Amino acid sequence: MTQVKSKQQQRLRRVARLRARISGTPERPRLVVKRSLAHIYAQVIDDSAGRVLAAASDLSLEPAEIKGKKKTELATLVGGLLAKQATAKGIAKVVFDRRDKKYHGRVKALADGARQGGLEF
Repeated sequence: MTQVKSKQQQRLRRVARLRARISGTPERPRLVVKRSLAHIYAQVIDDSAGRVLAAASDLSLEPAEIKGKKKTELATLVGGLLAKQATAKGIAKVVFDRRDKKYHGRVKALADGARQGGLEF
């Protein structure tokens, strides 16, 4: 008889499976996306040093930028903001880590915004 896994256990397995293949280096740090129901967060991480090199979220945007925008549009702005911070620190290439989320909707919008901002992945 197979054992039934909870949703959280399944999610953690997906995250672990992806992290086994993806790791950030000083040359190509890892761009991590965290999506909650209300907000979206992104960080550029060097795993070898264990340091966050750049971070952005929809909470770090100006109120004038947020007003009247949908969550997907905000994700694009967050991607652009993160790309601007990363390129200012000399980071041009990253490895994209979507964690347990599908490459769809807000996650894809953030990635597109980062690409428009000048990051390659």
